[in-house]
Amino acid sequence: MKKRILVVDDEVQLVEMVKMRLESCGYEALTALDGQVGLDRAKKDKPDLIILDLMLPKIDGYKICRMLKFDEKYKSIPIVMFTARAQESDEKLGYEVGADAYIVKPFESSVLLAKIKELLKE
Repeated sequence: MKKRILVVDDEVQLVEMVKMRLESCGYEALTALDGQVGLDRAKKDKPDLIILDLMLPKIDGYKICRMLKFDEKYKSIPIVMFTARAQESDEKLGYEVGADAYIVKPFESSVLLAKIKELLKE
């Protein structure tokens, strides 16, 4: 069975590019373009991993991560923070709210895919 990965980002082209890359590697890619839809999809679809932007409309990535990681039903889903915010304080806060990894944009798709494999224990 294919692993399902939810990509939550408000940059449409980036979401499409990541989705195509994931699908070409054999994953099922789910997408959401704002924080509220991302949170709702995470709860409804229970993906195997979430790639989560920080700066999102409606609910930011920090809040989504915290809400999922502090909920018994969803806390085991690995979350990769995926953001242009490269400050050490941003990364520290990402890990404090429960992120399993932090990748800064622009990014190498090989780095993202290696992190996904590591977190999914493939």
